[in-house]
This record gives sequence, C-alpha cells and structure tokens, in this order.
Amino acid sequence: MNQHFLISLRTTLRTTVTWGIALPVLFGLLSACSVPRLKLSADALAYYIPEVVQGNFISREQKEFLKVGMSRQQVKDVLGTPLVASVFHDQRWDYVFTIRRQGVPPQSFSVSVWFKGDELERIVGDELPSETEFVTKLVAKKSNLKVPRLEAKEEDLRKFPVPVRNTEASAVPAVPLPSSYPPLEPASR
Repeated sequence: MNQHFLISLRTTLRTTVTWGIALPVLFGLLSACSVPRLKLSADALAYYIPEVVQGNFISREQKEFLKVGMSRQQVKDVLGTPLVASVFHDQRWDYVFTIRRQGVPPQSFSVSVWFKGDELERIVGDELPSETEFVTKLVAKKSNLKVPRLEAKEEDLRKFPVPVRNTEASAVPAVPLPSSYPPLEPASR
C-alpha cells in the first residue's frame, strides 16, 4: 500500500508540474493572438550602446590659437588640463580625445605639446576638425538638424572682461609652514 501511494503521489506531482508549466505557456501564446500587430523599425530592435567620451576635445581653432613661446599656463587656458602629463616627461603634455556613439563612426584625436622650460616649443598631432565639423559628424545620422554657427561678434565679446592673472609668486606664504611634521607611523613596531 505504501508503494502504491508513492507511485500515485509521483504521478500526481508530475502531472501537476507539467500542467503548471504548460497552461501558462499555452495561455501566453493564445493571448498573443489577440494583440494587434505592431510595425517595428530596425532601430527599435537595435540594442543600446552607451556613449563613451574620453579626454578633452581640441578643435582646429584651439590648435591654431597656440603660438610658440606661450607659457604653460597660457597653453592650459586654451587647451585645458592635459590627459597625460608624465613625471618622467615633464616637457611634454598629451591631449587625447575619443568618442564612441551609436550610429556614428568612432572618432579619435591626439595632440602633443612640447615645452622648453616654461615656454611652448612645438605642437605635434592629428589633423583636427573645426568645432562645426565635429558637431556635424556627431549628428550625421539625423538629416533634418541644422548645426548652429559657432561664432561670437566683437560686441558680444566686449561684454566679458579679459581675466588678468597674477603670475608673480607671493614672497610671504599666507600661513607659516611648520618646522617639522609628526611621524606617519608610530615609533614602536
């Protein structure tokens, strides 16, 4: 009797599990028949690729603005902080820019500036696009967009004062520095 009970229980469970899986699948398939057909474009089925932007974008206008003999601070004001400024090559700054967007070919540009002391000695790098060309490449897929002209008139520029930087190092520090520092680790180990 015990054996018949176990066989009966096993058969009941198998049937219940089978119907428990089969019925929801059957109802799901039948309910899909009543849904109106949607027209899907190829873009709707494409998977999302996140936009990846790395580095500083440098335009042709920025590169042309640089002149041999400019100070490091002036170069930094025009190009921004370099992506790579090695301790071992302190006379060279590297600016690298890459961007990957869905539907647009990846773009990559690099510029290296070399210094002699504190003065700009030479500029080496890729052929850079203008700001307008760069923006046009980014929105190339959308044909109805107009790229705005990126230009300021002289009267607009006069509204903003030219920043004056104090390049002289102050002779007296604001806070006197301590003559000695506490140890980083305890003396007894």
